[in-house]
Amino acid sequence: MGRPKQLDSLILCVGEFFSLQYAMSKDNNSSDGKWNSVKRYKLTKMINELSSISGHGTELVTVYVPPKRPIFDVISQLRNEAGTASNIKSDLTRNHVQDALSTTIEYLKRYKSTPENGIVIFCGAIPNDKGIGKEKIEIYPVDPPKPIQISLYRCDDHFWTDHLKDMMKDDKVIGILSIDTQETGIGILTGDRWEVVDRITSGVAGKHRQGGQSARRFERLRENELNEYYHRVADHVKQTLIDQYNVKGMIVGGPGPTKENFLKEEYLDYRLQKGMIATLDTSYSGEEGVREIIEKAQKEGTLAEYRVMEEKQLMKKFMSEVHSGRGLGIYGTKEVIDAARNGVADTLIVTDDVTYVKLEFKCKSCKTMQEKIVDRSELIATKQEYLSKQCPSCGATDYEVIEKDIVEYLEELAAMSGSKLEVISGKTEEGAQLASLGRMGAILRYRVM
Repeated sequence: MGRPKQLDSLILCVGEFFSLQYAMSKDNNSSDGKWNSVKRYKLTKMINELSSISGHGTELVTVYVPPKRPIFDVISQLRNEAGTASNIKSDLTRNHVQDALSTTIEYLKRYKSTPENGIVIFCGAIPNDKGIGKEKIEIYPVDPPKPIQISLYRCDDHFWTDHLKDMMKDDKVIGILSIDTQETGIGILTGDRWEVVDRITSGVAGKHRQGGQSARRFERLRENELNEYYHRVADHVKQTLIDQYNVKGMIVGGPGPTKENFLKEEYLDYRLQKGMIATLDTSYSGEEGVREIIEKAQKEGTLAEYRVMEEKQLMKKFMSEVHSGRGLGIYGTKEVIDAARNGVADTLIVTDDVTYVKLEFKCKSCKTMQEKIVDRSELIATKQEYLSKQCPSCGATDYEVIEKDIVEYLEELAAMSGSKLEVISGKTEEGAQLASLGRMGAILRYRVM
């Protein structure tokens, strides 16, 4: 069939496109191996890049392998697909599809068993500015943040990234409490899934007393009933939301002032009280109230603010150090990178819309390295400037240029010094605050004299 060339190497997310070299590592800046803000940033960046690619034909291959599916079974399927691809009429598309499948098969042969969360592979002929027929087969393997629930093979003019996007949704369990004086509903929310896990009726008398009772005695009895009811609710909430589901945040709602009284009198466990996300007014309580709270929270963007709350605490601590005069809060590109290089930084903070790039110019003759950190808008001009200069050591003008996203570079520095790296949203008030200070800051371990 006149294949263009032998596939003698795998191209693993290299060059000026992007790299997942660190994005999927298990020990990435996290002692517990959990999905953190850096991994989220890098996978989001990758998904956005992949989603923007359009092939010249149906020649971009997407493979989702769930955890329990044997690798040999996937390889067998892809070999069959390669045989079927021989029927494609266009020589160029046929060769690209078969090359992409061969590259994917060769990559999968590295695995003795399927990874814990499964694996996702995107592979195909990526268009470039050299024109049709000059594309290069590239492969992008992803270690997903959660176990894959589907087995999928697609060959299309775009990569199928929707399932990965769904996995990016926050999976922290949020507790929902809908309460009034008659009934209480307790629910949980994880990503897009929610359910009511408990319902309690109060048995508290209405506000209007029956004949034969004094107003004061009636009110005293009713207060005792409410107190007993609130204690029962608090016990159920603790057993359900802490002991069983270990929720990380809490939304309380309901009609009238009951919810405020319940929270004000501190019936709720202090651990849940500390994780309060919002208090919402609703028309209903109980099971219907839980549904209403979730709909209202989603509509008003309350749930989107959950990660923002964590970022608020981080930025509050950072700004406190900046203004304290102790010298432990610093900002600015050069200052932060110097602190990270010298192992002085305890926590590095950067916004997810940061546009800095680290450029390295390595002389091919004497291996002398020159570095510069620039804004992406200055990338081309800076490259041209350095490439036109002679090497300061040997006078040669032949360089190898290495381009690295600033977050990836900070991650390398953090890994070497045991620092923490946090990527926060640039769209929030805190993100704008950090943007005004150069889009990156650091909390130091000790003051640098």
